[in-house]
Amino acid sequence: MPLVTSIIQKIAPQIGAVVVVDPEYELVGHITFKNGKKSFFSTTKLNINGFGSAEIAKDKGYSKFFLKHFGYHVTEGQTFFNQKLCKKIGNERDIDAGFEYAKFIGFPVIIKPINLSQGKLVTKIHNKTEYYQVAKKILRANAGLIIERFYLGKDYRIVVIDDEIIAAYQRLPLSVIGDGKSNVTELIQRKQDGFIQNLGKKIIDVDDFRIKRKLQKQSLNLNSVIPNGKVVYLLDNANLSSGGEAVDVTENIHPDFQKLALNVTKDMGLRLMGLDIITQDITRPMVDYVIIEVNGSPGLTHYASIGDIQTKRVEDLYLKVLKALETEYNSKN
Repeated sequence: MPLVTSIIQKIAPQIGAVVVVDPEYELVGHITFKNGKKSFFSTTKLNINGFGSAEIAKDKGYSKFFLKHFGYHVTEGQTFFNQKLCKKIGNERDIDAGFEYAKFIGFPVIIKPINLSQGKLVTKIHNKTEYYQVAKKILRANAGLIIERFYLGKDYRIVVIDDEIIAAYQRLPLSVIGDGKSNVTELIQRKQDGFIQNLGKKIIDVDDFRIKRKLQKQSLNLNSVIPNGKVVYLLDNANLSSGGEAVDVTENIHPDFQKLALNVTKDMGLRLMGLDIITQDITRPMVDYVIIEVNGSPGLTHYASIGDIQTKRVEDLYLKVLKALETEYNSKN
């Protein structure tokens, strides 16, 4: 059973709520609160954020515009579109204009779909050939893409509910650790087996073109035997849903970054938010940072898999979400 579904079923009785879940996939459900309020949920999405704010958060281009408007440091980048949309909206920012922009800000750049989640197709691009290969893949699956400057630093997510920081963690890209005997394919399979055992599903897409490309950059391939103890990164993006790992820093997040996350949540009109940033060290005073994106329905399955403390934090988060939904109903009646 998916984590959010199981947590909601577990905690709902604590506030007298009744949950009905679809029996086939267990991804969507209906909550009836003790006061009569009714609410649906779908995977990680609950009715905690207003529709408009949730839609803006989902669109990377729009959310970046408003974040910049509010005075926050955001990744430098622009949106570009497929031919069909360019023609429809009378815009010349097509795939070729995207390449010119990438050259202008300087390789390497990050290229990502406008509104796909979980790190899908997010790729670090080094040259013209790579750009067109990846841009075409994205524009076949998505109406638009974003090209962003590449920033050095550590990748963090801060999770907020209303005026409270629930969790903060560093995100590390998908990697394998050599044992001196196994090749990369075998190491990936071993890691995949761990995901299946702990999370109940496959996480790594072994056919992901980005893995082979990342290995090539390191003069490796899927048949390479990795020396004992050597860490080999297989992706550039650090999304946990792509197989990345989390290092919990909740207890050590500096107040500067706590304040940043709380202010962004308010300014974006959200109640529940995951703030993804790049900075040198989130446990020290804030010298510099850049916001990658905001997420109105942050997935926390992988964070919860770290241990019991993290699982408890995620359960507490969703209990607060349910109570907030119930309270919101009371305030309107």
